[in-house]
Amino acid sequence: MEEQFPIKQIMDDEGILIPENAVYKKEITKELVEKLYYHMFRIRTFDRKAISLQRQGRIGTYPPFEGQEAAQVGSALALGEKDWMFPTYRDHGATLTYGMDMARLFLYWNGRVEGSVPPKGKNIFPAAVPIATQIPHAVGAAWAEKRKGTDRIAIVYFGDGATSEGDFHEGLNFASVFQTPTVLFNQNNGYAISVPFSRQTNSKTIAQKGLAYGIESIRVDGNDCFAVYFETKKAVEKARRGGGPTLIEAVTWRTGAHTTADDPTKYRPEEVGKHVVDPVVRLTRFMKHAGYWQEETIQQIQGELEQEVEAAISAMEAYPKQDVEDLFNYVFAELPEQLQEQKQAYLSFLRGSV
Repeated sequence: MEEQFPIKQIMDDEGILIPENAVYKKEITKELVEKLYYHMFRIRTFDRKAISLQRQGRIGTYPPFEGQEAAQVGSALALGEKDWMFPTYRDHGATLTYGMDMARLFLYWNGRVEGSVPPKGKNIFPAAVPIATQIPHAVGAAWAEKRKGTDRIAIVYFGDGATSEGDFHEGLNFASVFQTPTVLFNQNNGYAISVPFSRQTNSKTIAQKGLAYGIESIRVDGNDCFAVYFETKKAVEKARRGGGPTLIEAVTWRTGAHTTADDPTKYRPEEVGKHVVDPVVRLTRFMKHAGYWQEETIQQIQGELEQEVEAAISAMEAYPKQDVEDLFNYVFAELPEQLQEQKQAYLSFLRGSV
């Protein structure tokens, strides 16, 4: 299956374009390269700061994504302004790239309901914490757009572990039967929390799982931002013109833990992943080869991004105090009796503790 689904690359680990893919050379403009670098460094700055905030007790448990910047940024930049995005709990890099407000994203990880609200006009669903549940949602949204006669598509993100869930298979089957304009974007980093890829599926690839459903499937180097961008763009354009869904397996590597509550040294051998070249380093090497790297300009951009992140943190921490009733609101149209009792008991407790 690895031969049937080879990993597509445009740039090698040294940041040099692969000769057989030189067809992309004209499309890899300075503007595109700088945009990719800007967003990849931006979300990495956010990610590292979020881990620091969690360690200080200023936000809750947090799922880092360092190492997956090329996969998230490359795919998000391939979308149109009005397309739909369905992220997991780890795809805040993609949502930031697509226009999510950074301060609200920090609010989300601070346990605030306001953090699930996207900017006006942006079709970004709240992060899905249950595994794979967002896949049928995305397929349904894409089907709705198709029935309405629009050209909007939906992209849905999920990890390798999600492909062992029923929602994955139901979503793919529905997408195939109704030829929905959906891009199913898998980030395969080799582990579903502590379970290695080989223990949660006997398939050699994720891409091959699309065969049973008659869905076009491809594998890309998830650390090659060019490969991710151009292959996702192809899938988006195909969906937009009525060509149906595409399953993309982006083979990548997350350097850190599953979450800040996890210790990967308990289950992940130290040597695993050591050969993987950081996607930001890889793009940096390309920029230097191409003559796009200007140290002073890069340092200025990095400084501005640091300031943006700090401003977003300040906005998050200056937000009005949360309403404890949010714990009970927004789930049921009419609160069940048992939850009404819990709500009243909790509010009575709070009043008594003041």
